[in-house]
Amino acid sequence: MTSHQSTQTMKPATAAKKLGVYLEATPAEFREGAVSRAELNALQADPPQWLRDLRRDGPHPRPVVAAKLGVSISGLARGGITEPLTTEQIEALKQERPEWLERERATQAEVRKEAARVKKRNAERAERTADGH
Repeated sequence: MTSHQSTQTMKPATAAKKLGVYLEATPAEFREGAVSRAELNALQADPPQWLRDLRRDGPHPRPVVAAKLGVSISGLARGGITEPLTTEQIEALKQERPEWLERERATQAEVRKEAARVKKRNAERAERTADGH
C-alpha cells in the first residue's frame, strides 16, 4: 500500500481566524476559495500587503479586539461591543476609558491572578506527588 500526501485545506473562515483577521475585510479571492496548509504557512511567513494592512489597521475580529483592550470576549459583549473594531476605534476606547472597560479589565486581571494561583497550586501538588509524599 502506498501512501500519498493529500493537500489539507481549510475554509476561509478558519484561515482568517488562524491569521487573526476579520474574514469580511479580506480580499474576495481569499474569501471565495479554500486555503491549503501550505498557503496559510506562506501567508504567515511572508504576509502580503493586504494582510499587513488588516493586522495593523483592522477591522479586527472580536478575539483580537478583546486582546488589544485587555478584556475577555464576553467582556466585550457586556460592554456592548459586538462588531469588529479598527485599530483607531480601539485606541479611542483606550483613551476614553469607559466605565465598562475599566470594570472588565479589572475582572480580567482577577481571572488571570486566580489562574496563576491555581497553576502554582497544581504544580506544587504535582511536585509533592512526584516526591512520593
